[in-house]
Amino acid sequence: MDRRGWLKSLAAVGIGGSVFQRALASGAQDTAEISAEMIKQAQWVAGVELTDDEVDGLVSSLKRKQLSWQQIKEIKIDPSEAPTVHFQPLTGRRVKDENATGIVFTADRMVSRPASDDDLAFMSIDELGSLIFSRKITSVELTKVYLQRLKKFDPLLNCVVTLTEDLAMQQAKRADKEISEGRYLGPLHGIAWGAKDLIAVKGYPTTWGAPQFKQQIIDQEATVYQRLTDAGAVLVAKLSLGALAMGDQWFEGMTRNPWDPQRGSSGSSAGSASAVAAGLVGFAIGTETLGSILSPSRVCGTVGLRPTFGAVSRAGCMPLSWTMDKVGPITRYVRDAAYVFAAIVGQDGKDATVEHANFSYPKSIDPAQIRIGYVADTRRGDEEREDLKILRELGYQLVEVKLPTQLPAGPLTMVLEVEGASVFEHWLNQADTEGWNAWPGIFRSAQFVTAVDYLRAQRLRGRLIRQMEELFDQVDLLVNANDLVITNLTGHPSATFPYQYVQRQGKEYPRPCVLTGRLFDEGLLCAVAWSMQQRLDTLGKRPTIDKFLDEQNAAPTEPDTSEIKPDSEAANPDAAKTEGGKPEGGKPESVGGIAG
Repeated sequence: MDRRGWLKSLAAVGIGGSVFQRALASGAQDTAEISAEMIKQAQWVAGVELTDDEVDGLVSSLKRKQLSWQQIKEIKIDPSEAPTVHFQPLTGRRVKDENATGIVFTADRMVSRPASDDDLAFMSIDELGSLIFSRKITSVELTKVYLQRLKKFDPLLNCVVTLTEDLAMQQAKRADKEISEGRYLGPLHGIAWGAKDLIAVKGYPTTWGAPQFKQQIIDQEATVYQRLTDAGAVLVAKLSLGALAMGDQWFEGMTRNPWDPQRGSSGSSAGSASAVAAGLVGFAIGTETLGSILSPSRVCGTVGLRPTFGAVSRAGCMPLSWTMDKVGPITRYVRDAAYVFAAIVGQDGKDATVEHANFSYPKSIDPAQIRIGYVADTRRGDEEREDLKILRELGYQLVEVKLPTQLPAGPLTMVLEVEGASVFEHWLNQADTEGWNAWPGIFRSAQFVTAVDYLRAQRLRGRLIRQMEELFDQVDLLVNANDLVITNLTGHPSATFPYQYVQRQGKEYPRPCVLTGRLFDEGLLCAVAWSMQQRLDTLGKRPTIDKFLDEQNAAPTEPDTSEIKPDSEAANPDAAKTEGGKPEGGKPESVGGIAG
């Protein structure tokens, strides 16, 4: 019987917590047999008291249990096989808004094609869709612009895993044919997009950012890919992610920030945010387990919409945590994120966690009737905060609130580590973990968590959800509440967008605003975020990537991996951390942080 077998058997018979099991494992390190003396030593270390009869009975029970555990252990499980239980964030309340409908796109025939392809590449989906609808540009022309930019700037940003050029041209030609025949499918029809490379697309590698999977081709199309294809969107690239959804470090190095290519783009939707910010795609899809849409979007100055858990199917996407993974859009404008979300939301019959969710976008909003909660900033008074100033000028009600503090949210993220360790158990047991960033140590430690501890954490998550729902009885939204860890545990949706730019060391960096909404209320979340973004004089601001590329070509330099955090993160160190308390952005964070 090996050491891991003893630990599993102990958990199976309900003896000892992780401390007891580690102590017993230490005693059994050099032998395959376990003795009563070893158990006695282990119980002394862990403070567990067993009688001699209980010790003898445990030895016998372990031997019997090991036989059955060994049978289970020898069965290989595909990562796509989820447990037969799933997480449910709803507390019985549902958002109902009679003054809401799906977001409506009306093509603006007055939009003109800009003289510059660079200007074209940074246009919104609203504008690009209008150009395509009115036949002022074809999907083939637009697709070629984005393919050319991907090829030009990827050497600078390192954001592309696989260019899907052949597929893109086929889809673009089909879009043009459909539109010419009067079959216009909506605002995404003919628009080029990029997929985080944990989204399966038939015929192309899905690498998960790790060297072990560089040649992996999954004979499946992810639901999110299928739905965007059905909406007429054109896939131009599969974009980088930190290895197994951690940070911005993948098997080809670090994905870089278009605002400062000396620095990383954070993660793990690193390539998605970098490519959108640099105008290399019309939009992209990312995933988040604990920060991977919001964090790179905040750093790269894009709009990131992390939907409610259970709003979008994860079928065909690499699992990291079955009870925390979410799929959502990364765009340059909030309204664009709403269009993409409307195309991908809802059940598919494959992901059992997905609710009967539809996207209800308000026909109009009355700011005077909307309560937005904020947490007081110990460094600045309310009157000094630009985010509150904008909301106040727009007429929203501002309500000071406090996040739930009765439960330690950070430790509850152990559910991610345990589930991830289960997903990648085969490779971990084979010691095939090269290039996994900090995952190997995290997954190994997760194997010492007992089933009882895991279920305790899940039960406490339910309590945390109820506490957050009580908070949302007081307000309709939260602004910059530094609630990243809590809301990833509770499943609440969040959206981020840049609302200021700050000068540091001769470069500009985006300062993000983050709004959080009620469960399955992405409509109000997007409507309020869009009202704020439209008010900004920085709307449409873009990085000087041509200048950066010229500088790189003239004098290549090593990346500067020192850290610069957005102000919203610096205000609260916990906001810049992911599960396990490990920070998110730049090279040091991408190696040690878990974003998912």
